[in-house]
Amino acid sequence: MMKKNVLLAGILITSTVYSQQLTTNTGSPVGDNQNSKTVGNNGPVLLEDIHLIEKLAAFDRERIPERVVHARGAGAIGEFVADADFSDVTMADFLSKAGKKTPVLVRFSTVVHQQGSPETFRDPRGFAVKFYTDQGNYDLVGNNLPVFFIRDAIKFPDMVHAFKPSPVTNNASDNNRVFDFMANIPEATHMLTWLFSDNGIPANYREMQGNGVHAFKWVNAKGEITYVKYKWVPKQGERNLTQEEADKIQSTQIEHATRDLYNSIQNKDFPKWDLYVQMLKKDDFEKLDFNPVDVTKVWPETIAKSIKVGTMTLNQNPVNYFQQVEQAAFSPGTLVPGIEPSEDKLLQGRLFSYFDTQRHRIGGNFQQLPINASKNNVTTYNQNGYMSMRAQSGEVNYQPSTAKPEVTDNKKFKYSQTVFPAGTSTTQAKIDKENNFKQAGELYRSFSKKDQDNLIKNLGSALNSVENKKVVAKMISYFYQADAGYGKRLAQYVKMDRQQLESLLSSK
Repeated sequence: MMKKNVLLAGILITSTVYSQQLTTNTGSPVGDNQNSKTVGNNGPVLLEDIHLIEKLAAFDRERIPERVVHARGAGAIGEFVADADFSDVTMADFLSKAGKKTPVLVRFSTVVHQQGSPETFRDPRGFAVKFYTDQGNYDLVGNNLPVFFIRDAIKFPDMVHAFKPSPVTNNASDNNRVFDFMANIPEATHMLTWLFSDNGIPANYREMQGNGVHAFKWVNAKGEITYVKYKWVPKQGERNLTQEEADKIQSTQIEHATRDLYNSIQNKDFPKWDLYVQMLKKDDFEKLDFNPVDVTKVWPETIAKSIKVGTMTLNQNPVNYFQQVEQAAFSPGTLVPGIEPSEDKLLQGRLFSYFDTQRHRIGGNFQQLPINASKNNVTTYNQNGYMSMRAQSGEVNYQPSTAKPEVTDNKKFKYSQTVFPAGTSTTQAKIDKENNFKQAGELYRSFSKKDQDNLIKNLGSALNSVENKKVVAKMISYFYQADAGYGKRLAQYVKMDRQQLESLLSSK
């Protein structure tokens, strides 16, 4: 409740304004719109969190037919060759021996903007790889940057709403809206430092790094679990654009990265990436000052060295963009034996949301489309529905069956078992060891003077366009906590002295 003064016909009237209760689609009050219901603060998200599920399901159906995010994209086809036998840490068949080849499909994308938007915008880039393995498809769905803005999927619809066009003006990427949201998301400090550096505008898709972003579990035949993070390193080298370079390209073309990828493959200058993983055991987690499954954090090389897993080469352009790229469907839940999701709260939500949005976008049988279909035999009693194309015959469409005993499951590929501490209960709360600012500061200090200068200029210019100065002050306080010099330089750039900052931050 707050008091509001209104001037009406020359008379000052004081009225009482009551705060609004957030509700579900059916009008029920929401108890917590910031944290999913989990097993313990750091455990997996529960399907019984109806508000989370309904919120994500409603969000996934907001736009037809282009992707809600990652709408602008380019794709290519190629192969992945494993470097060694990794069966000591994972049952994943495509990593079972040196030299093993696996066909792949890759889709690169921008994240926020619509189809047909310029590829020079400051924006994370999607880096999604579909491995057609001998044991089914595996999707490694990531971005060029190694971290993300939020750590809980319950905030994802709100985050994308803030980035998308205003519902009033239809203006895209309004810094007032973006930073109004981010000023209440302190864990975004690390990602914003990446995004507003020159890393925020890759020169093209070929010279761009890729990251799995989330932590995943590798599981071997003994059921032993190793947590991993993925990184794709371009053999062409990595190159980014300054804002001025991007503006110059955008003045003459809007799809320079798509053209560059297509032309390089057409000219047989095939782009290649080496895949690396970092590994940690659960026993290592407590020794760290951050939560290793927190998607806003990287794993420093000092705690987990990168190990080369293999090399990917893209050597074929699509022959039909719509069928092979636009209809391509990726999900972090498309997994194979030996690879499982971690307890990452954002990843847990994506496991539902990505499959759900593909069913909405291209139908319930999207996995039967040729570009999404597994190369190995599919034996399933999932049936019927729109566009059902899989061969199905016979009387038995269920399992187990005495009449068809040869169709069975394989206990060897059961999910791994995770034991939670005794007494752990479900909760809706922030994770332990948030540590929102340390790695952002380390990243800032790792930049050269030129890169620091460009970061301050890019980020400062964006903050200067924000009308609500309390929002600007809150953002500067985050960057100051990451690195005092970082925060002071931003404050100087936006012409805010210490007294103004303190006054704004203490105001109601």
